[in-house]
Amino acid sequence: MNRNVILAGVGGQGLLALAAVIGEAARALDLDVKQAEVHGMAQRGGVVQSHLRYADRPLHSNLVRAGTADLILALEPMEALRYLPYLSPTGAVVSSTAPLANVPDYPEAADVLAELEKLPACRLVDAEGLAQQAGALQAANMAMLGAGSPFLDLPEETLIGAVRSFFAGKGDAVVETNVRAFRLGLAAVRTG
Repeated sequence: MNRNVILAGVGGQGLLALAAVIGEAARALDLDVKQAEVHGMAQRGGVVQSHLRYADRPLHSNLVRAGTADLILALEPMEALRYLPYLSPTGAVVSSTAPLANVPDYPEAADVLAELEKLPACRLVDAEGLAQQAGALQAANMAMLGAGSPFLDLPEETLIGAVRSFFAGKGDAVVETNVRAFRLGLAAVRTG
């Protein structure tokens, strides 16, 4: 097993927490995990992205090469488009539908989503709506984790265990909100 994942978003969306949860789940299965991140300036909506690789054999690079990503998991739709050159021909894109128009010439949201919908394996998710349904807008990243989970090749219960572990220090209510968001995201792509 070998997975190459690009996580993409902008500062303040919880992308690094998302990467940490996936990495923790992969490590729980004794997989070799490599990760590289670029941190944008959260207060300015700067780009944040993470290359995440895990495998059942030793990995020697933490960067995903162009054309080899099994999944682009994007918390922002324009960022999904930005990383399409990394997508493998058999890869999938799972993106939030909510744009964060952080630049003056941000394209029309409908145009961005229409471009993504042209892809053969693309799932668009109302992560903010699912997070609100779960109980906290801040859980949108975990809704996206649930939506992307069918493409991660990691067991659902291992991912939920990693969510529980990651948020454990924030109290039971926060843990359960994030687990609910995960499950709602997963249900959205299973039924959508």
